[in-house]
Order: sequence, then structure tokens, then C-alpha cells
Amino acid sequence: MTETGGPSGPEGTETPKPQAGEPAQPQADAPTPPRGEVPPSPAPEQQWQSPSGATPPPPLPSYQSPPQQQYANWKVGLGRPGVIPLRPLNLTDILDGAVTAMRKYWRMVFGAAAITAVLTAALNLVGLLLVDTTGDLEKIRDLGPAATDQELMNQMFSVLGGSLATSFITLVATLLGTTILTGFLTVLMGKAVLGKPVTFKEALKEATPRLLPLLGLTVLYTLAIMVAAIFCLLPAIIPYTFWALASPAFILERGTVMEAFRRSVKLVSGMFWRVFGILLLAYVISSFLASIITIPFSFSAFLSIFGNLDQMYVPSTGDLILQSVGTVIAQTIVGPFTALVTVILYIDQRMRREGMDIELARAAGITPPPPPQAW
Repeated sequence: MTETGGPSGPEGTETPKPQAGEPAQPQADAPTPPRGEVPPSPAPEQQWQSPSGATPPPPLPSYQSPPQQQYANWKVGLGRPGVIPLRPLNLTDILDGAVTAMRKYWRMVFGAAAITAVLTAALNLVGLLLVDTTGDLEKIRDLGPAATDQELMNQMFSVLGGSLATSFITLVATLLGTTILTGFLTVLMGKAVLGKPVTFKEALKEATPRLLPLLGLTVLYTLAIMVAAIFCLLPAIIPYTFWALASPAFILERGTVMEAFRRSVKLVSGMFWRVFGILLLAYVISSFLASIITIPFSFSAFLSIFGNLDQMYVPSTGDLILQSVGTVIAQTIVGPFTALVTVILYIDQRMRREGMDIELARAAGITPPPPPQAW
């Protein structure tokens, strides 16, 4: 290096310095173009080449964003292998899933409902015939206006005792029928969600070992609602809603009765009013349809409303049998709806809280899409 900081010349020599008063001479290999002109581009042979003669590397490709992942449509979620889409459900999905299951598996659904309805109606009819309250009603009707208050009170207590006995028999019959139908339809819905074929024998075989403990669960659930209803209507709503999903949890998760109650409370917590609203709507729909079906079979009792109000209606044996037939038909058609809605609501709560839709998709043979990559 020179003292001025310029580049040094060949080894052993120094770059000559211009004398004072003499203009600096431009280098010969880099002529200065005239002012105002653009220097010409170098000749092709003067462009850069690698010493080895290899061609220069190709230019870098322009940046392109990675292709977007194709995910399933939100309307079907991870697919719809069975009666419901595998995603968090809305009210329409839940009601439609219950109706679709009743249509797709109508032989099994209505067959099981008919068997349990006949069993319930038969036990109820036997109880009505054994605990005959028609005699007490006829005595009250025959007392006339000359009867004393004590006589009327005695007959009313007799009718009340008979009514409580028949109500107890009806409650027992209803609990038995509800337990059998709920256990069977829960197993059926567990297969229907995955779209897997199932026979009546297979579903009954899978549900039978769980029916007896399920009956105990149903009794505890009913007693809790009755005890709460004695004090006030609002406390009855609490066990009715928090423990509503215990039956499907007990059948599908195969735990104990207490574990099923705890699972139901866990699934309902945070969504109490949503679960209560759906269950209430399903109950209102079922009750409305059942009342429409049973009105023609209770024609005598219906006509008594427009008859002589001083005469008490006393149903005959034929009237009781006809009413039982109407109850069987109504329970066969409407009874499965509430049970299926409850099972679908249980599955929906698990998909919302525990990602059960991914487990169901894998069980149905559907490969869920990978999660999006973080940048």
C-alpha cells in the first residue's frame, strides 16, 4: 500500500506520482468516455466466466406461496358417515339426526318401541284392573246432594288411595319401558353415527348386560327430580338437566352409575340452558304428537267434558283397554324421539368439549385433515 492509500503496483515498484502542475494521466485500460456519452457495454467475450469454464448458476426461482390445504366443508365437518355430521351440532342437526335414525333404522326403532310400549301398557292396565277405583267413583256419583261432608271426605280419600296405587304401578311400568328402550336405542345410535350396520340381535345383546344397573340409574334420576319438584319447580330443573346425559354416558362409556352421573354434570356444565332448552323442546314435540294420537282413543272421556258437569265420568273396562291401545300407538311412534335426541345431545357435547368428532371419524375409517402449519 502507498502512503496515500491507493493500490500498490507490481512487486518492488511504486506507482509514479504526477508532478506538480501536470494533469493526471488516465489509465490506458479504462478510457474515459466523452462527457455526456454512455459507455458501451462490454463485448460478450469480455463478460465474466468461471475459471473452469463451467456455465454460471441458473437464476433463483421466484417465491411462490405454498398450496393451501383443502379442509372439509364446515357443513359436514369431518364427513357424515352416519346420521349426523361429525362436527359440533346445532338444533336442526340434532332434531334431523333423530328423525333420520328413525327413518333409516325404522324396523329396529319402532320394533323396540312397540315391545316396550306393549309391556308398559300391559302392566299399567293390570294395575288399573287390580286397584279398581271405579267403585269408589260410582259411590261418589251416587251420593247425591244429600251426602254429608264426612261421607264425601271418606270417599275422596278412598279414591285418592287407589289413584296413588295405580300411579305407582304406572311409574314402575314406565321406568321399566324407558330403561329398556333407552339402553337399546343408545347402542343403536352409537352404530348409526358411524354408519355401521347393526342387527336387532346384536344391539340387544350389547345392551342387555347394562339394563339392570341402568334401571337403578333411571330410578335415582327420577327420584331426584320428584324430590326436587316437591319443594319447587326450579330445583327440579337442576337435576333434570345436569343428569340428563347420564344414561347414554353409562351405556357408551361402560363406567359405573356414579361415574355416569359425574360425566353428565361435566358435559352439561357451562351449557346448562342450551341442554335444557333442547331437552324441553324435544319433550314438547313428543307430548304434542302423543296427545294428537291418543285423543281418538279417549273419545269417551273427551265427550264427558261437554256432557253434564254434575255427573262424574267413570271409565269402563272397554274405555281403559281402548286408552291403552292409543297409548301403545303413541309411545311406539313418538317414544324413540326423545331418547334419540338425548343420545345425540350427549355426542354433541363430547364433540364440543373433547374432540370426539376426530375419534368418530377415525372409527368410521375417515382420515382427518392435518392441522394447519404455523408460520
